[in-house]
Amino acid sequence: MSRSARLVPSAAALFALALTGTACDGGVHGTPGSSGVRDPYFPKAGNGGYDVGHYALTLDYTPGTHRLTGKAVITARATKDLTAFDLDLAGLDVESVDVEGRRALWNRTGQELTVRPHDDLRDGETFTTTVRYSGTPKTLTDPDGSEEGWLRTADGALGLGEPVGSMAWFPGNHHPFDKAAYDITVTVPKGLQAVSNGELTSRVTKGDRTTYAWHTAQPMASYLATVAIGHYDLTTTKGPHGLPIITAVDPTQARASAKVLAKIPDIIDWEETNFGPYPFSSTGAIVDRPGDAGYALETQNRPVFPADQFDTSTLVHELAHQWYGDSVTPKSWQDMWLNEGFATYAEWLYKEDFGGKSAQETFDEVYEDDDEAVWAFPPAKPSSAAHISDSPVYERGAMVLQKIRQKVGDDTFYDIIQGWAASRRHGNASTADFTAYVEKKAPGKDFEKIWKDWLYGDGRPAHP
Repeated sequence: MSRSARLVPSAAALFALALTGTACDGGVHGTPGSSGVRDPYFPKAGNGGYDVGHYALTLDYTPGTHRLTGKAVITARATKDLTAFDLDLAGLDVESVDVEGRRALWNRTGQELTVRPHDDLRDGETFTTTVRYSGTPKTLTDPDGSEEGWLRTADGALGLGEPVGSMAWFPGNHHPFDKAAYDITVTVPKGLQAVSNGELTSRVTKGDRTTYAWHTAQPMASYLATVAIGHYDLTTTKGPHGLPIITAVDPTQARASAKVLAKIPDIIDWEETNFGPYPFSSTGAIVDRPGDAGYALETQNRPVFPADQFDTSTLVHELAHQWYGDSVTPKSWQDMWLNEGFATYAEWLYKEDFGGKSAQETFDEVYEDDDEAVWAFPPAKPSSAAHISDSPVYERGAMVLQKIRQKVGDDTFYDIIQGWAASRRHGNASTADFTAYVEKKAPGKDFEKIWKDWLYGDGRPAHP
């Protein structure tokens, strides 16, 4: 259905002209931005023609009615002359769209919210879009069968976004390549807490409702944004060099999770030794009840854990993602192994350093077990969107890193993984970027066989 926020006699005609690239307001005679970035696994995700710099999200949620009311103020820069542009939004009812303070035409088709601003946008122009919306947010099902988007919990809700679930609760450019700063303000019934990324800047109770405001200064991909609403013990402590550690724990899980939570400072300190300076301004964890989510997720600053998956190894894994995945974010979902292979290898290194098997012993164990699932496809070429979180991306991705370590030795290897995190800090990277970086850091070594057999090759490579 198409609506116009302006009373014009030919809104549909104007919108059609906009989509064919004809400027209707004496503007720049540009073209519409694309409704997707042609990601090889999620081609409809993201949008072309602009780059978002900041999201200001104002949300109001009542668990009893499951109703969400939202306002998204999106500040972006046009990367081409634009007559129209798209935002990703699944479900929810759009009430109005403004661009630069003027009502805009808009249209909904599937997950695409197409916006025709009153005045065309010039390449390089910074503009602000305000979308007001409401409704009952959806739980989405991934191609692999897992649930994301807006998950109802026993006492509230949980917003999880990997790979495209964030579009269930706010409009945006929902692809990892477009990272932005965030301000997320959430109003909930008094007595509940609302936890998000970054740092809490204010908490105000008026009447029977409380508003929590969270600020994320460092760039964040939208799939890493989260909102956790419910009963939480919200605590701030200090970690290495004064780093704020903000934890939110369901009170029913406080005792069971305390021992693992207490390890966060030491794990951050260990990971800084191995991976370089922590890339964000706070860290922590959100621990919810078993079953509230089916998996842990590396949401930026503070990963989300269902209590039945909150153990030391998983904590090491999700915190390692703050370097690999959150700070250094993949350019496309095909590069997922740069997230999961690194985080899995962090688990191997942690075991090696704290009395467990060496990383090489873990490598040999995985190899000798000959689990068919590990060899189903190359880590850098998942077979489909349904398999970007399968075993080859994790275990075989970690095996690639161990092969590099074998090839170059420990000193150069740690220079590589620390330099990689530093050189791509708060940016995006592809597999080709990584292999080129490795070859540059170890110019006298031949990596062709590692790339061919372990990174891109089908089947189980021969291993001496």
